[in-house]
Amino acid sequence: MIRNRFHGSTYEKSEAIKASTADQSKMASPFIEDPVDIGAQIVRGSLRRARVFRDRQNPLAYPEDFLYERYRFSSEGLAYLCHLLGPHVSNDTRRSGALTVPQMVCVALRFFATGTFLYAVGDAEHISKNTVCRSIRRVAHALVQLLNAFVVFPGHMPPQCIKDGFFDIAGFPQVVGVIDCLHVPLQSSLGENVRDFLNRKSFRSLNVQMTCDHNCLLTSMDARWPGSVEDCRIFRESTLCQRFQQGMISGLLLGDRGYACQPFLMTPHPDPALEPQKRFNVALAKTRFRIEMTFASLKARFSCLHALRASPERASKTIAACAVLHNIASIRREKAPDITLQPHDVVDSMALDHPAGCAARDAITQTFFS
Repeated sequence: MIRNRFHGSTYEKSEAIKASTADQSKMASPFIEDPVDIGAQIVRGSLRRARVFRDRQNPLAYPEDFLYERYRFSSEGLAYLCHLLGPHVSNDTRRSGALTVPQMVCVALRFFATGTFLYAVGDAEHISKNTVCRSIRRVAHALVQLLNAFVVFPGHMPPQCIKDGFFDIAGFPQVVGVIDCLHVPLQSSLGENVRDFLNRKSFRSLNVQMTCDHNCLLTSMDARWPGSVEDCRIFRESTLCQRFQQGMISGLLLGDRGYACQPFLMTPHPDPALEPQKRFNVALAKTRFRIEMTFASLKARFSCLHALRASPERASKTIAACAVLHNIASIRREKAPDITLQPHDVVDSMALDHPAGCAARDAITQTFFS
């Protein structure tokens, strides 16, 4: 009886030792599935590491409302942009899961449309922050190269059609464009030049000169100047002003009191006392309102223009890219954004009106508004 118990106990111990040894070898072996031992896991990982390819979905395969909300373009508009920008942004290889043209275009458009942080765009598109930055830079550079093709003065229509379009608004004759400046805030570090970018409203910005036609298409832009520079100086030193002075353009620009009145740039009468002068000012304000509508539409479509966290050079390229995209969207009749019009900021001109400009203004007043 005792021997059987002893014999049974010895047998159980022997079996337990064998099982323990087998488990230990299993736990430490790097050649079995799911080893428990840490060292074995490290060895197994070094022996064979399978590459994981992330499945990126086609960004265009979504409903129209989904695409517009995120990218401000329809599927047809996105396809057009991909065809237009493809030669400039496409990768030469698909190694390492390089982004396709639609993916890069949608990443850049998502940033332009939202103006959010790069990591937030990356999280939404399932890519890294560095990839987002590179995609935005490449797409913006490609759009800037197309600036002279889509932003042209006096416009894509014949000059007489533009003049007729402006005349139908309020009866102001010979208008080929309206002009104003838009302050785009900068939230980046500007170093020693911070005072140059501080505008009259005490925030840092780029002062961007733009003109538009009667259909709110941008026809020229100059985004080189810091916020402290006055509107009249930007125009005086612009290529557009030189073209008017050289007689290369036939017609009139309309501006506010931030500009000096010139033979080719009409501004309101400073102190209208007579009824013709008042009617002149009303017609000019109604016609010039097209540039305010353009600014509102541009900022509503591309929210990044409410504040750019970039250097002035890169911010200038971003603004130019948004200008090109705005014209493409307008020409293709993409869905218009809901706009909020801001009250016009009345600025007294720091430059004196030219005598020839005052004479031309008086002649128009007497001929068309008396």
